[in-house]
Amino acid sequence: MSRRLAVDVGSARIGLAISEGTLALPLETLVADAQATTRIQEIASSRDVDVVYVGLPLNLKGEFTPSTTKAIEFAQLLENVGLVVRLIDERLTTKSAQNMLRKAGKKVKESREYIDAQAAALILDFALSSERGNLAGMTLNDIADR
Repeated sequence: MSRRLAVDVGSARIGLAISEGTLALPLETLVADAQATTRIQEIASSRDVDVVYVGLPLNLKGEFTPSTTKAIEFAQLLENVGLVVRLIDERLTTKSAQNMLRKAGKKVKESREYIDAQAAALILDFALSSERGNLAGMTLNDIADR
């Protein structure tokens, strides 16, 4: 069965989530370093991933920010190693993940790695619910046209 992988790109960490059917499950958190793309490629290969959804952090007005540029550059690296990549608007996913942890009685400071993976799960959940016979999100070419 093919799967989807979601990536929440941060400056220090990269959260990952994987699909199991129609469920989006937090997978792991990687250090945002030069080995991250290799690790994601390995995960995608070993888990039969069809597409990698990368969170696109736009501001509340839908405009690009420095984080948006970083996510696009990371998506390009993933595409360069042969992965099918789609970009998904991820406004407020990290904030939502933090709120979910607070409601569960967890401290945000002690749960940063989990927050990144949970944010990726929120990105993936949105992508999976948006798929209606076609992949959700935008291609890198769509972004270049903006």
